Amino acid sequence: MSTRTEPATTGPAPESAPASASESESAYGYRAGRTLPPRVELARQLKRRRTLVMGAILAVLPFVLVVAFAIGGEPEGPGDRITLMDTATASGANFAAVNLFVSAGFLLVVPVALFCGDTVASEASWSSLRYLLAAPVPRARLLASKLTVGLGLSLAAMVLLPLVALAVGTVAYGWGPLAIPTGGSLAPGTAAQRLVVVVAYIFVSQLVTAGLAFWLSTRTDAPLGAVGGAVGLTIVGNVLDAVTALGHWRDFLPAHWQFAWADAVQPNPEWSGMIQGTAVSVTYALVLFALAFRGFARKDIVS
Repeated sequence: MSTRTEPATTGPAPESAPASASESESAYGYRAGRTLPPRVELARQLKRRRTLVMGAILAVLPFVLVVAFAIGGEPEGPGDRITLMDTATASGANFAAVNLFVSAGFLLVVPVALFCGDTVASEASWSSLRYLLAAPVPRARLLASKLTVGLGLSLAAMVLLPLVALAVGTVAYGWGPLAIPTGGSLAPGTAAQRLVVVVAYIFVSQLVTAGLAFWLSTRTDAPLGAVGGAVGLTIVGNVLDAVTALGHWRDFLPAHWQFAWADAVQPNPEWSGMIQGTAVSVTYALVLFALAFRGFARKDIVS
């Protein structure tokens, strides 16, 4: 009795089960959230010459003012009105406050525009932006990492100046209370706390410049254009604020509130101006950051 066997199969081998959607769309082990971590971007930015030069300029400014006061004598405010400048040599705290006063209008604008405006545009100018995105680094991840580092360096610049000024001023003029031009003084401990509030407010008020610089950085391949454009528009805002004919319309200008922090270095601080300034600055900044992310997500990267 013969045994019947099934014919051998000569067709192609059966295909394996299709890969999952996540496996087919990305390489094994790839995690978008782990690409270009902020610490890597921070290390890159700290090694750049412009970061070192800007830090050196801010650190040298207090020494320049000490020499200027030593050569020119006691500081004097404009006219018969007593200002914060008149109390610059009263103590280290006063000297630190004066450094912030003379720098907040323009000097501290430059590092913010530089760190936030140069970050994306410089990659485009070096023709390395497309290679970062091909790594692949998601566009939103790249912008978030660069914005975080840019804002962090901007805050570091604003902290560096008063810290150096406080140390230099204490050595030159002694440790003591913060003398208030209108009369009275703040104890050293209270003065230090108020200066922390002042630095925090100046940083928040500069978020508009950061937003302008970051948005322009995503729109151009020229770093100088992004940085210069942000500084220029900030200057225009200061000029418009000086036009008193605008009346209450100036309340919507971030520049109108840039020196509201002076109300914090009073025996009885007034917070209303700082609250309004914070609201205006944060609103403008959020809009500009949103425009930067939205525009960059749809932009053709060719450099």
